[in-house]
Amino acid sequence: MDYGMIGKLEKAKRYAEERDRITFNSLNVSFQGANNVHTVTLRDGKWHCTCDFFQTRGRCSHTMALEIILKDMLPAGLE
Repeated sequence: MDYGMIGKLEKAKRYAEERDRITFNSLNVSFQGANNVHTVTLRDGKWHCTCDFFQTRGRCSHTMALEIILKDMLPAGLE
């Protein structure tokens, strides 16, 4: 590995520890639920999930799990 890449790797590790540098503005993931795979998206500051519970409540275990995982990395005022 060349010296330039070593420096970039060190910088990447430092950035990874400084999570407040990162804000997710959009996201599209496949989430393996207990029974099915669901598509969860974040766009325009709003969560969307293909599970039935989300359709009636606007929030579900899949979106809440991602909120926990991405703590401090989501836009302020996320609905």
